Amino acid sequence: MKKGIFQRHRRFIPLYLMMIPGFLYLFINNYIPMAGIIIAFKQVNFRLGILKSPWVGLNNFTYLFRTNDAWTITRNTILYNVAFIVLGTIMAIVLAILLNELKSKMGKKVYQTVILVPYLISMVVVSYLVNALLATETGFINNSIIGVFGGAPVSWYSTPKYWPVILVLVFLWKNFGYQSIIYYASVVGLDAGLYEAAAIDGATRWQRIIHVTLPGLKPTIITLVLMSIGRIFYSDFGLFYQVPMDSGPLINITNTIDTYVYRGLMQSNNIGMSSAAGVYQSLVGCALVLLANFIVNKVSKEDALF
Repeated sequence: MKKGIFQRHRRFIPLYLMMIPGFLYLFINNYIPMAGIIIAFKQVNFRLGILKSPWVGLNNFTYLFRTNDAWTITRNTILYNVAFIVLGTIMAIVLAILLNELKSKMGKKVYQTVILVPYLISMVVVSYLVNALLATETGFINNSIIGVFGGAPVSWYSTPKYWPVILVLVFLWKNFGYQSIIYYASVVGLDAGLYEAAAIDGATRWQRIIHVTLPGLKPTIITLVLMSIGRIFYSDFGLFYQVPMDSGPLINITNTIDTYVYRGLMQSNNIGMSSAAGVYQSLVGCALVLLANFIVNKVSKEDALF
């Protein structure tokens, strides 16, 4: 029996050897640190060490829910992420399809240059550029746009009503280029014969997109959306803390679970509370992925992750 198992798996030995570095990296960086989850249930005392620090049970978890800010940070985190997922997915798909349609109309060198644009957009250092645009006295918008038309300068960093739109636009600016490259790779991988058959049947370009491209993208869309749902209780710290410059008047609009925990950690120096927030976010994210995958499994079993 053992010999039979070895014989069946012997041809996969080179693949197993190739897997070892990635497995070690995953084990060291993702699984060993999971032992630190104990911090979420302790009042860490650095003199005593983690293991000897007093056990406080679930007290650290109540930190997120016993204040008046609990509803605000939860609402902001979820609603912003829902907007990011919906708008980011739509824009990335649209750009990927446009790039694919432009491929046949451009020279090879020009096309190779154009396709780099979305990726370069995602690599821009956004926080500095946003400040260059929005600074009250030196910002481009106040000086070169509003000022030219005789309008009064806007104090962007003390006016909360503009920031839901600003944050969504900045997120899209930063991320949709990278996402579009992933969708574009999926579009390129679709069978060209499907497009040819559709063209022979008289399908217009728009009909080919609707009936060939989008169905072909469905597995990629579902996978990326499910992964995004898993992090719906997380937020981009740089986006919500650095871009608004930690401005006090914007707290109610820009405060999320991550920024709230960071501010609390800076004030109380209690890493147990911060760890509890991370555990809470991970558990809820895992539950949401399982729920979303369960729904996908019921609707279209072949497109589910598992």
